[in-house]
Amino acid sequence: MSQEMSLHQRRRKPLSSELEGIPWWPVLQPLERENVQRVLVVGDAEPGDYVCRTGRAPTYWFGVVDGLLKMNTEGADGASMTLAGLPPGGWFGEGTAIKREPYRYNVQAIRKSVVGGLPIDMFHWLLDHSIGFNRFVMNQLNERLGQFIAAREIDRMNNPDQRVARSLAVLFNPLLYPGVGSVLRITQQELANLVGLSRQRVNEALAVLQREQVIQVEYGGLRVLDLEALRNGEFSQPRKAVA
Repeated sequence: MSQEMSLHQRRRKPLSSELEGIPWWPVLQPLERENVQRVLVVGDAEPGDYVCRTGRAPTYWFGVVDGLLKMNTEGADGASMTLAGLPPGGWFGEGTAIKREPYRYNVQAIRKSVVGGLPIDMFHWLLDHSIGFNRFVMNQLNERLGQFIAAREIDRMNNPDQRVARSLAVLFNPLLYPGVGSVLRITQQELANLVGLSRQRVNEALAVLQREQVIQVEYGGLRVLDLEALRNGEFSQPRKAVA
């Protein structure tokens, strides 16, 4: 596949395994599934490919079938703020799709990824006809609000260990990213790109979190051992030395 082709040009029909991994697929009724299957596409994104760009009108509602994406905004001064990392199972941009307004953020592939796209007209058809789909989207909107509030808090944090911990906690959200489970496949460099710290500093933070038994670093990824500690920063409290 030529890397010079756009992500849109690389679109294809989803494989059966990819279709079954979509979190809202099980809530659809047979007729709804039939209509969706006719128009749903996936695209094979290369690192650096843009899925969404600020100012462009939405044509699809997107989701991560496999891989890792980053959602960020850029201020007038050129400063970038990461709003969310988007691991497998994460569908995003429902607010923009509902309002059919231009994107206010960029979404970019951090590594090779498979991105699902539901045409925006079908997205609205499901909103009009599917109770299960409506409930899924409402839950998404509710969780997304909390995620963006957390992103602003994380962006202002001066403690790098807590910054890494809170960023990881967001990626392990079981409602927004059901495809992650207890193990997140991510490299230290990819995490550094999401958190906005150097790879070396992220490595130091992960060592602290592992020592505190909050996470376990595994080959090619991270296993969460204490999600509440990641969310609350409990590991950062000084511990008394054992006599």
